[in-house]
Amino acid sequence: MDKVKEFEKELAYIKNPTIKQFAEKAIEDMPDYIFSISSSSTNKYHPAYALGEGGLIRHMRATIRIAIELFRMEMFAFTNDEKDLILASLAIHDGRKSGAIKQNFTVVDHPLIQTFAMKQNYELTSSLQDDYFTIICENIDTHMGQWNRDYKTKEEILPKPKTKLQKFVHLCDYLASRKCLEMNFDVELSKE
Repeated sequence: MDKVKEFEKELAYIKNPTIKQFAEKAIEDMPDYIFSISSSSTNKYHPAYALGEGGLIRHMRATIRIAIELFRMEMFAFTNDEKDLILASLAIHDGRKSGAIKQNFTVVDHPLIQTFAMKQNYELTSSLQDDYFTIICENIDTHMGQWNRDYKTKEEILPKPKTKLQKFVHLCDYLASRKCLEMNFDVELSKE
């Protein structure tokens, strides 16, 4: 399976070659199960396009497409590298959604599991300057926003977004998970 090919259209928007190569390596590092599972283990929390076989990948691609569209708005003034860091973060934010080893449900601390796995991979940690690697990890760790508590204990286990990049990543993930919004993957992304 060519994992990176699944994100080919979306990754084409990353301008910085070092950030793009990092994103590709991080996608390759995601477990195979990610490419076949639904975005929601209960089918309650995501729109139809993100459900069923391959639904999680469609959800992750949708977050990137939403970001690309929102970048066109003046209110979201990001540098090119900030945009690239956001896109890379979104491409891998749910990279271990059902755990390091596949569980039958969404693992609440999956953002921390994803960034832990990335930090253990020397090829990833050495391929990007430290501050950019940290930004991507923090974007992933906080992408759940207010849904940061353990399902059973109600204890807060994930950090909430604080920086403008973290908040933007959370916004894109939130919008991609709304049942009232559908995504057409056949429409070309805006070039403006």
